[in-house]
Amino acid sequence: MRLSNTRFTGALFTALAIMFAVTSQANAQINMTGSWALEVSTSQGTTMPELTLAQEGMTLTGSYSSDTLGDNEVSGTVEGSNVTISFEANLQGQSAPVVYKGTVDGEGVWSGTIDIAGGLLTGTFEGTKK
Repeated sequence: MRLSNTRFTGALFTALAIMFAVTSQANAQINMTGSWALEVSTSQGTTMPELTLAQEGMTLTGSYSSDTLGDNEVSGTVEGSNVTISFEANLQGQSAPVVYKGTVDGEGVWSGTIDIAGGLLTGTFEGTKK
């Protein structure tokens, strides 16, 4: 009986250690603070916006600048390797929501999709820290 309890206890501790290791790895946060060079591709062509971010916990704030969408203050979130930023751009006098949503890979490259004006214009992007 004592041997069975010892094996059970050992197996339980091993399972808990694995669970905590996986949880810890899944909760590891990417550090998005800094200046980013983006390359955005849509049906309208390719642009090269610049983005500067500050991260506090899971919250992002910063500034975005491009010839197409102008200069804008951004906000966003980081959840593991998933990163989303958004802002309101002025498109020919109309306010249009812009959302960048993507993941950061092991090399530090952020890539994903961009949605402008609720699907009016969509595309892909890739960004690297300067």
